[in-house]
Amino acid sequence: MNTVLITGTSSGYGRETARYFHEQGWNVVATMRTPRPGVLPESDRLRVLELDVTKPETVEAALEAAGPVDVLVNNAGIPSIGVFEGTPMARVREVFETNTFGVMATTQAVLPQFRERGSGVVVNVTSSVVLGHMPLTVVYKASKMAIEGFTASLALELAPFGVQAKTVEPGACLTTNFGDKLPNGGSLDELFPEPYAPWARKAMGDFRSQELFTEESDVAETVWRAAHDTTGQLRFPAGPDAVSLAQAR
Repeated sequence: MNTVLITGTSSGYGRETARYFHEQGWNVVATMRTPRPGVLPESDRLRVLELDVTKPETVEAALEAAGPVDVLVNNAGIPSIGVFEGTPMARVREVFETNTFGVMATTQAVLPQFRERGSGVVVNVTSSVVLGHMPLTVVYKASKMAIEGFTASLALELAPFGVQAKTVEPGACLTTNFGDKLPNGGSLDELFPEPYAPWARKAMGDFRSQELFTEESDVAETVWRAAHDTTGQLRFPAGPDAVSLAQAR
């Protein structure tokens, strides 16, 4: 029976992906920074482990506890919304530590077993922001674009060993907490300082009034498809808005 290890499963896409793989009969290792009871169904095929992608010791401990893994889904991520001028560099580094370096760390940790076994899939969850130019997402997009490039080159490095690397690009989802957080821990005035405020607030309003959004199930199903792909496809948009952006591109 195959095993998937998924990061960032406490809510949103990660939680739904863990549920989906479990429903398909897989063994699931669901990881999160602070394990909480009741987040995922109790099952002898589903284990919840502590893993903070910014802390190497927890990455190592989780992989040791997980045992052999067939698919790694790097889903853990943090948002960053606001104009770049008003974003402290400390926040920029925090976003990259999770969204970029954290993905690299977990990937590097799992590769030896994939390479030695001659099989395995790394699925990196990025975002539809990589598919178009969007204001107020400068830092977030930069962190996700880095993973797009990382995955594309990694796929070439791993191909001779029978190991695959893919990206899943979710669209915007209003049913998760992800898009509703104030990532700087402050007010909208701090995120959108003058003279950016008028058009920045309008851009946020335009975003929330768009017709197409992504459901958590869209992402889970797309991660599943990416993990099972044998065509060599690298990038998988997830959700109708992401698919529309990809087609336009």
